[in-house]
Amino acid sequence: MMFIATYNAIYAVGDDGNSEPTAVYEGTDHQGRGGRHPDGAMVSLSSGQAVVSALLDGTLLVLSEDGEKRIPTGIEDPIASLLVVRENPLTLLIGTDEGAYVYRLVGEEGPAERVVAFDELECRKDWYTPWGGPPAVRTFAKTQDGFCYADVHVGSIMRSPDEGISWEPVTPDLNKDVHQVATCPADDHQVYANTANGVYISTDRGNSWEHRLQGLPRRYGTAIAVHPSRPRPIDRHSPKRTERRWCLALSFGEWRRDVDSTQRSAHRIHRSD
Repeated sequence: MMFIATYNAIYAVGDDGNSEPTAVYEGTDHQGRGGRHPDGAMVSLSSGQAVVSALLDGTLLVLSEDGEKRIPTGIEDPIASLLVVRENPLTLLIGTDEGAYVYRLVGEEGPAERVVAFDELECRKDWYTPWGGPPAVRTFAKTQDGFCYADVHVGSIMRSPDEGISWEPVTPDLNKDVHQVATCPADDHQVYANTANGVYISTDRGNSWEHRLQGLPRRYGTAIAVHPSRPRPIDRHSPKRTERRWCLALSFGEWRRDVDSTQRSAHRIHRSD
């Protein structure tokens, strides 16, 4: 099951991607502040039969076959990102807009606890936004063995080796203006980032980075999706290639005839406007 969020509703679509979207939730409390939906503030559990989404008041909405459940987080700042660390017990990382804080929620009762180690990062003083506002934790990613990553807009990527309890910055040899971080289930050492200056790839958990621009018509990237079983990086998919082996990097305006349906779906999921 695939879930798609708009500013005031959540829809479910079958795995084949061809069925008509079915509304599973509608309500104005799903709308973000100022009439916008918080970027990325929705995540599906691995079973594909449940989804967790942030509401306007900081409550988490859990939709599953068992019905609807609401978890009060106690978070006052707008929620910008969510990550399911574990499903039993339900363990979430929650990233905020307007300040770039990380909260950890264990269980379904709440409230969430703010992660002190993330607050105490020395590099926090250098985080910013191009328009002069406070930074945000825009996206999360995790590996199978418990490493978690958070991209700070703008401030590069932070890394946790213990499911979000302690944090440190990755090696800062990538563009700081990161728009999404991703990992691959097939290789815990691979980390991918799409930035304002193209795609960066790490094969050692973020200790070093390779700048990959080949095949990208534009450097400014907004989202990235990774093949779940083939993490080896090569250039962006081209019709001349017979084997697709690397992550999909999507940029503003990349609506060309050679962009296939998988890329279009990833763009639709990760771009909420």
